[in-house]
Amino acid sequence: MGKHSLNREKVIKLLKIALIIFSSAAIITAGLILFFMFHGEEEARILFFLFYEGQTTVMYVLRINFIGAISFVFVALTILSVLYTEQAARIIFIFSASAAIIAVGLICVFLFIQGLPAIWDIGVINFLTGTEWRPTWNPPLFGILPMIVGSLYVTAGAILFGVPVGIFAAVFMAKFCPAPIYKGLKPAINLLAGIPSVVYGYFGMVVLVPFVRENFGGNGNSILTASLLLGMMILPTIITISENAIRAIPNEIYEGAVALGASHENATFRVVLPAAKSGVMASIILGIGRAIGETMAVRMVAGNQAVLRMPHEFLSGTRTLTANIVLELGYAYGGHRAALIATGVVLFVFILLINTLFSLLKNKGG
Repeated sequence: MGKHSLNREKVIKLLKIALIIFSSAAIITAGLILFFMFHGEEEARILFFLFYEGQTTVMYVLRINFIGAISFVFVALTILSVLYTEQAARIIFIFSASAAIIAVGLICVFLFIQGLPAIWDIGVINFLTGTEWRPTWNPPLFGILPMIVGSLYVTAGAILFGVPVGIFAAVFMAKFCPAPIYKGLKPAINLLAGIPSVVYGYFGMVVLVPFVRENFGGNGNSILTASLLLGMMILPTIITISENAIRAIPNEIYEGAVALGASHENATFRVVLPAAKSGVMASIILGIGRAIGETMAVRMVAGNQAVLRMPHEFLSGTRTLTANIVLELGYAYGGHRAALIATGVVLFVFILLINTLFSLLKNKGG
């Protein structure tokens, strides 16, 4: 029995040592990958003592080593969880939480290291307030103000159409919906969340574009069409999270309001819904993130015209930041490619600002 316990302790000790070694290897390899991404072939050859002949081989070896190290870390954690449950579970939780933070950190590093130099070269003012996007001109012009305004237009339109409908639908499903209808409505909402963006885009092309063209004018590929489509796409997010937030409110709060003489409707909208405002606000934030980050569906219905539009031109086409990236990144190189990555930096900052703003509003309201 003592010998078995001793062997077990030795295995745990060896696994811990291996875990430290391979975790360090994964971190070092990730650093080398970042070094290679942001430096030329000559620096990479010097780093690897001229052992490898080309960039492709170096990146392939680095990626294989990184994946192998991370895989062993997970295997070691799994074995530790069997042999030493409590401490291993703590390590797994810490590692999982750190993995999410590291992933966000790597995205930030990649975007800012490659995007900020392009913004400085173009000029912050010229880049953010320029109204001409002409990458093929000599010299090229990289002004993203039309795309910024286009993204704000379609996102605001999606909020205008999607948020009220989503919140009222969530209230209906949580407090008013009969059980037989709920059984069919809930799976339908879940199904909406799983529909690919390209299918939404196809629906917009064959249904919404003709509808807008025949009833409002224009050619149908417009800000209005993109807003309607995005409003539909953010509905599952808003409905699901808001409904869960409303259901999480203790029933005693509702019953207390009814006991004081409030009707079912008044108790729901004036007591329960305000009590669930934190979850409802979270659903709106996620919905805005979905809308401002959507690419394929918007690309298919918005018209993709890099022209600065005024608010009254909602029947004209526009181009969003995401659509601009996906349209041109496939053939871009040099300064053009760097400008597109810088566009991603601006989009990333927008999302951070939106999250920060809503967090401040939520704290102030609380």
